[in-house]
Amino acid sequence: MREFIVEADGGSRGNPGPAGYGSVVIDATTGETLAEAAEYIGVATNNVAEYRGLLAGLRTAHDLDPSASVHVRMDSKLVVEQMSGRWKIKHPDMKPLAAAAATVFPPDQVTYEWIPRAQNKHADRLANEAMDAGKRGEQWSASESTAELRSTGSAEAFQGRGTHAGPANAGSTDALKGRGSAQLSNTGPGDAPKGRGELRDQPPPAATVTTTEKSSADTRAARNVATPTPGWAPADMGAPATFVLLRHGETPLTPQKRFSGSGGTNPSLSPVGQDQATRAATALATRGTIQHIIASPLTRTRETAAAVADRLGLPVTIEEGLRETDFGAWEGLTFGEVRERYPEDLTTWLADPTAQPTGGGESFADTATRIAATRDKLTATYAGRTVLLVTHVTPIKTFVQLALGAPPESLFRMELSAASISAVAYYADGNASVRLFNDTSHLR
Repeated sequence: MREFIVEADGGSRGNPGPAGYGSVVIDATTGETLAEAAEYIGVATNNVAEYRGLLAGLRTAHDLDPSASVHVRMDSKLVVEQMSGRWKIKHPDMKPLAAAAATVFPPDQVTYEWIPRAQNKHADRLANEAMDAGKRGEQWSASESTAELRSTGSAEAFQGRGTHAGPANAGSTDALKGRGSAQLSNTGPGDAPKGRGELRDQPPPAATVTTTEKSSADTRAARNVATPTPGWAPADMGAPATFVLLRHGETPLTPQKRFSGSGGTNPSLSPVGQDQATRAATALATRGTIQHIIASPLTRTRETAAAVADRLGLPVTIEEGLRETDFGAWEGLTFGEVRERYPEDLTTWLADPTAQPTGGGESFADTATRIAATRDKLTATYAGRTVLLVTHVTPIKTFVQLALGAPPESLFRMELSAASISAVAYYADGNASVRLFNDTSHLR
């Protein structure tokens, strides 16, 4: 069986804006470039352009040999993760493209691998050539591009291109065989699985789609993956809305492990908590990525946010949706005291996320609904920005739980220290990535 490598890319100068894609089919044994495809596709988004590039590369490979095994290499984590079946495809413009790509070859003939942008230069160049041609009102031509590539010696260029294990001059056939996820675990964020999950059962799109795409916006995004900046850098599919989640510093109730929600005494920070807030501010200033600060309306979060704001020189916006859960009659009590006084209510609450604390408090299900609405509002407002959310234990755990798609009972399995820092990045298609959890290194 022949083995092909398909490298694909796509981009949009404006996202959405003038877009194009590029893809190349390479002989896995010799490193020879077998075919190239590129096209200016008009106004489209980065992600659509990337999928068009993937589809073009697979179709070009299929035209060469429909029985070949194909290893797809792309610098788009979004496409790699979705086609590998690890991320759901929610965007209506990408679903038919992904479905079409999944039907070009049988699923067991195709594997996927994420690579840094620096290792995807060929497809990136083709995509930009296609966009440049479109800007001139012309169609991309393969003749000049292919001649230039072959004049440099494609086999030599190929041997330095892979990220698989082994010396750079080793025979590429051996290096590329048996490409399961274990062998690719050190190549980047996306391991190469052998199946495609939900995409196998999706029907092909009604309309025919052509070949490759890429542009400056995605180029910048991919560069951020290859050379991440300090702190929470944007991901390869474009700058996400990144929420840096800071729990407030200690109050007098914190070390006693008492319920302290939005319906209690609204305590201020203790001296220890004030010191924690100052240290957190220093750590965030060092990272240098925070662009906005939003805080819960409660006193302890306002005071923590103020310490950070003073250090960063940013204003604080108050968001009611970030308040802590109302624990009703349990406010100010320890867990043991609640068990003694309200044993049946506590047992029900631990087993049912829709159950309210005694006295008409807020259920975790209600809290999750509130946090989800707040998340959606903030991601729409701060797309592509890094925002510090100064809030409480339950909201932060809920952000993480929702991002991971974990069950409600996972809230009881998380530990979140005072003044700890977590981060969740929300991408354009609705997927999320928990980037860091419970970091308290600044407190040591």
